[in-house]
Amino acid sequence: MMIHLVGPGAAGKSTVGAVLASRLQLSFLDLDTRFRERAGDISQYIDRRGYEAYARENVETYRSCVADGVRRGVVALSSGFMTYPERVHPVYCALRREIASSRSTFVLLPSFDPEACVAETVRRQMTRPFRRSREREEAVIRERYAIYMALTAAKVETMRPVDEVVDEIASGLPSSETQRTKPLQGAGATLA
Repeated sequence: MMIHLVGPGAAGKSTVGAVLASRLQLSFLDLDTRFRERAGDISQYIDRRGYEAYARENVETYRSCVADGVRRGVVALSSGFMTYPERVHPVYCALRREIASSRSTFVLLPSFDPEACVAETVRRQMTRPFRRSREREEAVIRERYAIYMALTAAKVETMRPVDEVVDEIASGLPSSETQRTKPLQGAGATLA
């Protein structure tokens, strides 16, 4: 089973994903990292080729990971992965539908309150190397918030300690995965 973590940039997908994978003794894949290994810096790629070309290449990056045998593990998807235009790639609609309907997909959001989610996402994004202007970050999360909330996947708030977020996700997994869980060592970090 692949556990997919979806949500805006800085929602905690990579942090939570690494801890969850360790707890479940699974591999962890950060799609942004894999994209950089495959195609280079994301910002530069978008600047050179445009967002739609990036989205198409990101779908290909995901597909190449699956083709390379990544079939069990935790995957932190890129922030916009579930928000791309339907026409971006021939298999994107089916892939998005499959990920969104899986019982092992979780949408991570700082808060379910839209204003708190926007404020916290923008605050976190402003500390990261890949960022837009504050105004653009706010516009992007406002646009995507409704998309994330409309997904049928389980939603998880991340403005709390990482171990609490991981506990909630682990408890929401189909029973075959939760039987693999082990106690978390050294928990207590929070998502900032």
